[in-house]
Amino acid sequence: MTSHSEQLLTTVLELPDDDRLEFTEALIASLQPADQTPLHPSWREVIRRRSAELRSGKVAPVPWEDVKRQAREKAGG
Repeated sequence: MTSHSEQLLTTVLELPDDDRLEFTEALIASLQPADQTPLHPSWREVIRRRSAELRSGKVAPVPWEDVKRQAREKAGG
């Protein structure tokens, strides 16, 4: 990830939940065909619930680099 992308990510992560959700939907929509909706309403609820769990401290975030490393290890690479 470029430093510009990292700065953008940091800024987006500081937004309120609803704004982050809208940003995420717009980003996903930019990668999908125009006739496909970005997020099913049930995913919106999952995102809101998990965001609340993070804010409350009920769960701890995992750094993206750790997630990628773990996925590679599980995939045998």
